[in-house]
Amino acid sequence: MDLDLTPDQRALADGARTFLAAECPPSRVRAAWEDGAAGPDRRLWAQLAEVGFLGAVVPEKFGGLGYRDLELALLLEEAGRVALPVPLAETALAALVLAEHGSDAQRERWLPAIAAGDAVATVALPGRPLVASAQDADVLLVAAADGMHAVEPGRCEIVAQPAFDRSRRLASVRADTGPETLLPGSAGAAVRLADRAAVATAATLLGIGAHLVAVTVGYVGQRHQFGRPVGSFQAVKHRLADAHLAVEMARPAVWVAAHLVAVGDPDAAGAAAVAAVAATEAQRLANEHALQCHGGIGFTWEHDLHLWLKRGKALELACGTPAAHRARLAEALFDGAPARGGNST
Repeated sequence: MDLDLTPDQRALADGARTFLAAECPPSRVRAAWEDGAAGPDRRLWAQLAEVGFLGAVVPEKFGGLGYRDLELALLLEEAGRVALPVPLAETALAALVLAEHGSDAQRERWLPAIAAGDAVATVALPGRPLVASAQDADVLLVAAADGMHAVEPGRCEIVAQPAFDRSRRLASVRADTGPETLLPGSAGAAVRLADRAAVATAATLLGIGAHLVAVTVGYVGQRHQFGRPVGSFQAVKHRLADAHLAVEMARPAVWVAAHLVAVGDPDAAGAAAVAAVAATEAQRLANEHALQCHGGIGFTWEHDLHLWLKRGKALELACGTPAAHRARLAEALFDGAPARGGNST
C-alpha cells in the first residue's frame, strides 16, 4: 500500500495547520475552559464552516467537500495540535453516518445545515456511557438494536456530567427512538462507526502528541540550568526523541486505518485497533515526557501545557483503552483459528 499523501491531501493538511494556528491560539482554548457552560465558540464554528472544514465529509451535492476518512484524519490531527475546543470530530462522524445511511429527507435536512455551520451533530457510540457535546447538538446519532437513529434533542433526556477536559462537554443521553428516526439500512452500522470513531480519536491524539513534543523542545531549548540549556542534557534528549519517534511511527497506522475504513475493507477493524493503540501510547508517552521536562511549571493551571495534557488524557479513554483494542485485534486475527498447545501426535 502506498502510504504517501496526494498533493491535494498535503495541501489540505498544510492549510488546516496554518488556519487553525492563526484562529485557535491557546488563549481561545483557555477561554473555552473558563466559559465551558456556554457551549462551543459559535464564532469559531462559523469560521470552520466558512473554510469548509465542517463540510469536509459532506457530499458535494449537499454543500460539502466530499472527502472521506483519510482527509478527515488529516484535519483532526491539526485540530488536536491546537486542542480545538469545538466538536469537529463528532459532527464529522455524524455526517458520515447520515450520508451513508440517511433517508433522502434526513440527508436533505441535516447535511447542508452541518456544512453551513447551522447545525451541530454528535454521536452516541455503542458501549460508551457518555456523549460528547450532547448538550450543544441539534441532532444526535444514536445506536440502537435496529440500527442508527437521528434524534433531535427534544426527544432526548440529556444530563450533563463532569468532564476532565472542560472544553469538551460530556453528558449521559437517553433517546426516544422510533421508526421515524431510524436511518434506513443502518443495521450493523454501529460497528463501523466504532471503528471510525477510534481512528478519528487516534488522529486527534497524534496532533496532541506532536504539539506536546514541539512545545517541549522549544521550552528545554530556552531554559538553562548549570549554565547550559536543559535540552542539551542527554536524559532530556532521549525522552523527547522517544516521544517524537512514537508519534511519527503511529501516523502511518492512522492513515492506513482511515483508508481501510473509508473503503469498507474487511481488515478495517483490525487496522482501527492498531491505530488506536499506537496513537494512544504515543500521546501518553509525549504527555508524560512533556510534563517531566517542563518540571514544576508543567503542573500549574497558569501554564498552557495543561490544556493539551488534559485533552490527551480525556481522549485516551474516549473510544476504549489500548487493552480493549488489543483484545479486538486479537479477536480479528485469531477468531476461528485452531487452538494451540498441549501434545500433538
